[in-house]
Amino acid sequence: MAKRNALGRGLGALMTDADEVQNPAAAIDEINVRDIEANPWQPRTTFDEEAMAELSRSIKEVGIIQPLTLRKTGENKYQIIAGERRFRASKMAGLKTIPAFIRESDDKNMLELALVENIQREDLDAIEVALSYQRLLDECNLTQETLSDRVGKKRSTISNYLRLLRLPAVIQKAIRDHEISMGHARAIINVKDPETQVMLYKQIINYDFSVRKIEEIVRKLNSEESKDDKPNRKPATKFPKEYEQLQSHLSKHFDTDVDFKINNKGKGKIVIPFGSTNDLERIIGILDKLNK
Repeated sequence: MAKRNALGRGLGALMTDADEVQNPAAAIDEINVRDIEANPWQPRTTFDEEAMAELSRSIKEVGIIQPLTLRKTGENKYQIIAGERRFRASKMAGLKTIPAFIRESDDKNMLELALVENIQREDLDAIEVALSYQRLLDECNLTQETLSDRVGKKRSTISNYLRLLRLPAVIQKAIRDHEISMGHARAIINVKDPETQVMLYKQIINYDFSVRKIEEIVRKLNSEESKDDKPNRKPATKFPKEYEQLQSHLSKHFDTDVDFKINNKGKGKIVIPFGSTNDLERIIGILDKLNK
């Protein structure tokens, strides 16, 4: 049976979730652990074992500071709306009962509550947040404007997270595993070609490129692509003959037809073309050796 424990305004306010904040005197029930089941709509798919063990030790020492939020599904049966980490850690700590708020909620409202509550937590990875946003849009029939109001985030922020779901699976996994940052991912996604996106991801891993470095590479790639799309470009001024030997040497060194472009003022650039993302990786490898 659940035991009711009515708290005073001060302590009640400290231990409430978003909805109970408006009613600091809300009652908290002590619910048997065996009567609680996990949330089938739980947005979180991974739980860090070390962090869970640390939370369990804390609960053993000081108890649960923030009660769970549950809904009643039957006689002495409850389902978690918010607080699955605390529930799991409490079981690890050997608790027999857990403090909780009991709410009335249908399946759709429960899904929305669970998703919104989890989005507010700072320990979700960017892909989990993006998936939660997508589920709120698809399964709860929210618009991006309504979603923005629900979670207190700008629509541009939500859009940036949703764009991550268009990245190749290998990059999404890297974000979840914290191999690359959200900043890296936001830079990569500005490249249209999936193969090039994966190539950039590999360069981040292999060469520990910073977000700024990847942003610079992406700008250059998009700039070259934009120039290639422009019709009727003026031909570059032919470079002096004395540079022909250098051009030939570089072409052999990089095993590709290196091109020199120079204007009448003596300004220009050296172009090292590549035929595929694998070819680009090979050239970057050669340049990397030159820097060592």
